[in-house]
Amino acid sequence: MEQQSQALARISSVETLAERTGGTAGGEGLAVLAPAAAAALNLLADAVRRGGADQDDIVRALKAAGVHEAFAGVFDAASERVMDAVVDPYDFDERLHADNLSGAASDVRRAFDWL
Repeated sequence: MEQQSQALARISSVETLAERTGGTAGGEGLAVLAPAAAAALNLLADAVRRGGADQDDIVRALKAAGVHEAFAGVFDAASERVMDAVVDPYDFDERLHADNLSGAASDVRRAFDWL
């Protein structure tokens, strides 16, 4: 009888289309990293679908890996970036955009607290 691994997935690297074709000009970091992050999450979703882990094991693994903090951190960084670029910190439209990004980070954290 074949023994099944208890691990959801072990990913050593993710190669994106931008990396295979030599990258892109300007904003190269986001052009490469955002698709790589999405690919890693899709690999994780596939591992969950194929694996034999129950809901508690999946949630524990995601929390232990800090997936929620990493994802929320992206929204926090985007919010900070918007505010860093604002000339007038009291500009309602720019502040609203930054607040929405910050709120998205909080929502991600709350969702994991609820789990």
